[in-house]
Amino acid sequence: MTVALAVVIAGVGIAISVLNGSSRAATPPQAVTVSQAANASPTAAQTAPAEGAIDFQPTREYDTGRVEGLPADAVHDGDNPNLLAAGSTAPDFDLASVAGQKFKLSDFRGKAVLLEFFATWCPHCQAEAPHLKNLINSLPSSRYSMLQVIADSEDAASMLAFDRYYGIATTALLDPGSTPGSYYHQGSTGPVTLQYRVAVFPTFYVIDPKGRISWRADHEQPDALILEKLKDAARS
Repeated sequence: MTVALAVVIAGVGIAISVLNGSSRAATPPQAVTVSQAANASPTAAQTAPAEGAIDFQPTREYDTGRVEGLPADAVHDGDNPNLLAAGSTAPDFDLASVAGQKFKLSDFRGKAVLLEFFATWCPHCQAEAPHLKNLINSLPSSRYSMLQVIADSEDAASMLAFDRYYGIATTALLDPGSTPGSYYHQGSTGPVTLQYRVAVFPTFYVIDPKGRISWRADHEQPDALILEKLKDAARS
């Protein structure tokens, strides 16, 4: 069931559809959404100093966090038919972390990788955060890694605030587009996010040790399913 949620931030209206465990901006001009706020002239709130990021608070949304504890076969893989095909080689990328360190996807060859495209303002991404943290921490780092791509041009301060709130220590990568975003407003879609054909947040890809896409899905997903897909990929 789709619930329209009107969020007014810094005088700019951002329409977000909450779709069974995912978030997308309304009236998208392309498959990957770019909000009206991303195209608007920045207000004082949108140009707030980076130190304001310490004020991050999660978005309260009732229809979140409902599927993570369900069995692996309890939900479908999402509704975006345009995601890159399982079995194909995952496009390599070269992105900077919030600390400024450069990472390529190919740096993680030999491991099964959980690749998440998300936004810090997305309530469904927020619901997933503690589950993903516990899941990846339960697996040996010699065989598994998790990469988070901040899909809507958010800055390092925004991601650090998100990490601080949830106690996350995974590798978070910045995917800057034309209009900066933050945890308090949506920015434009980054080029790597576009390349991976992301339409809603969160979107997941599992990459096998040879760099091939083993599984992909959008919306919130059961922990058991993500764990199953990671282990399947690690064995391939």
